Amino acid sequence: MSDAPVVAHFIRTIIDNDLKDGRHAAIQTRFPPEPNGYLHVGHAKSICLNFGLVQGEQAYAGACNLRFDDTNPEKESEEYVRAIMEDVRWLGFQWQGEVRYASDYFEQLYGYAVELIQKGLAYVDDLDAEQMRAYRGTLTEPGKPSPWRDRSVEENLDLFTRMRAGEFADGSRTLRLKIDMASGNINLRDPVIYRIRRLHHIRTGDAWCIYPMYDYTHCISDALEGITHSLCTLEFEDHRPLYDWVLDNISIDCHPRQYEFSRLELLYALTSKRKLNQLVNEKVVSGWDDPRMPTVSGMRRRGYSPAGIRLFAQRCGISKSENVIDYSVLEGAVRETLEAEAPRVMAVLNPLKVTLTNFEAGVTGQRSAPFHPHHPEFGEREVPIAATLYVERDDFAEVPPAGWQRLAPGMEVRLRYSYVIRCDEVVKDASGEVVELKCSIDHATLGQNPVGRKVKGVIHWLSAEHAIAAEVRLYDRLFTEPRPDAVRGDDGQYVDFMQFLNPHSLQVVEAWVEAAVQDAAPETRYQFERLGYFCTDRVAHQAGGKPVFNRTVTLKDSWSKEAG
Repeated sequence: MSDAPVVAHFIRTIIDNDLKDGRHAAIQTRFPPEPNGYLHVGHAKSICLNFGLVQGEQAYAGACNLRFDDTNPEKESEEYVRAIMEDVRWLGFQWQGEVRYASDYFEQLYGYAVELIQKGLAYVDDLDAEQMRAYRGTLTEPGKPSPWRDRSVEENLDLFTRMRAGEFADGSRTLRLKIDMASGNINLRDPVIYRIRRLHHIRTGDAWCIYPMYDYTHCISDALEGITHSLCTLEFEDHRPLYDWVLDNISIDCHPRQYEFSRLELLYALTSKRKLNQLVNEKVVSGWDDPRMPTVSGMRRRGYSPAGIRLFAQRCGISKSENVIDYSVLEGAVRETLEAEAPRVMAVLNPLKVTLTNFEAGVTGQRSAPFHPHHPEFGEREVPIAATLYVERDDFAEVPPAGWQRLAPGMEVRLRYSYVIRCDEVVKDASGEVVELKCSIDHATLGQNPVGRKVKGVIHWLSAEHAIAAEVRLYDRLFTEPRPDAVRGDDGQYVDFMQFLNPHSLQVVEAWVEAAVQDAAPETRYQFERLGYFCTDRVAHQAGGKPVFNRTVTLKDSWSKEAG
């Protein structure tokens, strides 16, 4: 993986010091997603951090595990597991050994819970969820101990055994840690570590009717796997004392250290799984992989490259300060990587017919053109010409503005890789719309400059006889507001984010492209000259059939102009 040079950050400094001091000889990280949705751009940042520390040209000695936090069977599915594995690989990373699951450790987690009960550090509670909230207190008031907090070790062991055996109704009892109901950190006010839930689990089936909570599961799973640096986003900072408390109070040899970094907030996008799921369920988008979605699979389908996403993650940086990034930074990283790797062809998205009045078959010549001006290894293709062409409608102005360098009545322009032509006549239909331009070729200008005059403008074009029809999907940002879920109305309440959907986030046009793309495989990226970067759709496109292209990104940031 050959990306830009590694940028130093505070986690690298911590690792450098740990290795220097001999605390660790190598590092072990992990990426621990919940299999309850598709990964999004925020997860991509975490993947690039956790895997990037141990993979690549400037990596540390060590490895990274992929571990699914499958402790909530209600929302988990094998579909999400498969998608996450595919996303990690597509981004260019590989986990160490077999995929791991929190459910691999269910028996050990249960055993450590028994140990905590035996030490008088955990108890079975009969409070329901509502009562527990009332007893928990507030940020300014301490909580109250549960009436069942002082059950004997023997009673707690008996009840916990019976919880596992399925004797009690869902939600009727929990297992809680006995820490401090007056703690200023609410996470330490006797947190629940097991609840009763009769749900079919994607891996363990119906073997369990009690499931451990994330805070309890995560730290023990880290320790069992020998994780050296447990990296998570900043909202888990207040959970770190609980992470350490659990590991300090069970018989386990390894005690990983948790370090937090700021989570990514991408403007003009959402990274809430619940809200992304709402977009899918309400069919605002076509699915989790809709190219407008900020999911890894959506970005992939749109045509973003793994290198572009890795570069974006690097530019976001790793720190504890707020990490609010404009969408243009993501698009800029994608553009930068595609500029070098995408072959170039011509396409016309909004065609206007041009008739070459002095075209002579067998006399009017054609040239070959490189697929990339700086990569001769990409090869060349012929750019055929015929009597009828298509040009972009935006490249013609009947009354041109000052400085216009494209087609207009009486004006000359060069066809890319071909002749200079002059617009001699404009043909309109009954409604007055321009439907055809009649132009003449200067036959002395194939690969040559015109004699005695300068022609500055160059436009792209296609021979109508040789071009192939294509469906082109013009994707744009899904929302018109930078923070669509953080806008408050006059009453101070949050406005429904659905009100800020961009009505122009998808436009489908029938276009024309060079025949050179006819046999392109799905997920082949091109630059359409002067228009942007496009990618053959990984689902709808079939090699040899009618091409289906998704616009990945424009050649320039059009949104910054609008904002200005």
